[in-house]
Amino acid sequence: MAKQVETYTAELFGNRLVVWNTKEGSELYKRGFYGKPVGIAKPKSNDFDTPLILGLIEGLYLLENKLIDVCLGAKKERMSATTLRQYAGEIYDGFDFQYMVYKDLRERGYVVLPGIKFGCEYAIYERGPGIDHSPYLVSVKGPEENMTSTDIVRAGRLASSVRKKFIIAIPNAKTGGIQYLLFNWFKA
Repeated sequence: MAKQVETYTAELFGNRLVVWNTKEGSELYKRGFYGKPVGIAKPKSNDFDTPLILGLIEGLYLLENKLIDVCLGAKKERMSATTLRQYAGEIYDGFDFQYMVYKDLRERGYVVLPGIKFGCEYAIYERGPGIDHSPYLVSVKGPEENMTSTDIVRAGRLASSVRKKFIIAIPNAKTGGIQYLLFNWFKA
């Protein structure tokens, strides 16, 4: 008999989802470092007694994988993954491409967290924050987007200065594939 997977409840607020039940939020965080506990910048443990905030990208991933239900409004109406994707696409430029990369990396077994403090979309962990350091920074670029050599050098120097490798992910909406370009910096 297949094991029943627990589903947690998240409520949509603007550009975030909130898991109000603190026990559910802590359990969801334990399952793959999803979300950020409110008021805890760097959680030292998986047990916390505060709501959990999820971004729309990881929320869509969790909804598609039936780990959360997304509710909206006072009536707590449930949102479908299609509706949430459409909503997120209206708020964020490039949402579909960023989501394709997020989903691909998660399905490859990586822990994917926002990389905004590094000037990119994602910081990638092999095991998780607090367990290991993020070895990769990922910038998502559409197939038609231009990136100058200065942009590449700037991103590479930043990644190198924090001891990470810089990756450009180029998703292809037509094929569903993603091309990853890894830049290794070395001293001559």
